[in-house]
Amino acid sequence: MPQRLRKFIGAVLLLALMVFWALGAMAVAQGRVTELHWALQTICYVLLGTLWVIPAAFIISWMEKGNRRA
Repeated sequence: MPQRLRKFIGAVLLLALMVFWALGAMAVAQGRVTELHWALQTICYVLLGTLWVIPAAFIISWMEKGNRRA
């Protein structure tokens, strides 16, 4: 797959990941998280705000791979 196409697909996937992650995090945060103690709420919000980095790292590493034909 050409590098240019790989980066385009990766960019689209990253945008989709961010949109769906934000919607999912909002849904979780609106649920039972609001009933927790403030310290547990903070932990949940920090985790929800930073765990998106893990799937994004896989997408970025896939985008940066070299051309497989070479």
